Amino acid sequence: MAVTVKSEQTRRLLIETALRLFTVQGYEQTTMRAIAQDAGVSVGNAYYYFRSKDDLIHELYSSLQDEHRSLALPLIREGQNLGENLKVILSSGLATMAPYHAFGSHFLRDAMASNRRTDAAVGRGKSIALFRQAVTSARPQPPLAIRDDLPELLWLMYMGITLFWVYDRSPDQRRSHSLAAGLAPLVAKLVILSRLPVVRNIVEDVVHLLRGVRRDG
Repeated sequence: MAVTVKSEQTRRLLIETALRLFTVQGYEQTTMRAIAQDAGVSVGNAYYYFRSKDDLIHELYSSLQDEHRSLALPLIREGQNLGENLKVILSSGLATMAPYHAFGSHFLRDAMASNRRTDAAVGRGKSIALFRQAVTSARPQPPLAIRDDLPELLWLMYMGITLFWVYDRSPDQRRSHSLAAGLAPLVAKLVILSRLPVVRNIVEDVVHLLRGVRRDG
């Protein structure tokens, strides 16, 4: 038990030290050797816990995903319309990442790295599951033809908002929050309108494209 506690303390120390150095020196200028020295840990020991700086960023992003999920889930209520559920997920996601805006591009790269690392794919699955909860809880329900694929499409939308947030230089990234708040009800309306033949054809084309990308991956 003592070994496990010490191991976890060392992991947390390396992560906290890395975050501080990334903030002060910048991600590119910070080396694993510098992180180890500043944390008072041998370089070999640092590499035992994390193979690279990317692994440290992944560890942080993974913990933020869990935090995001714990914030959003209690606010996704059965019978709430899809727009409200999406607004909850998008706003809480941006709020969770806010203190780490400087590392946003690395978060985005980690989120899209599902073909490169199994643990990133698990994180992506957790995020998509959050959108699936938003879809299954929503009333009225989205059309059956797109219901299974909708959570992943919504996750892709969230990645687009995250990309906007990465390059948002407005105070406290207010433009990103405005974009998320405005986009949530619009997307929900589009989903409901997909029952209409003209809109349904377009949405189904997007779904087929997504399925093709999955097969190619």
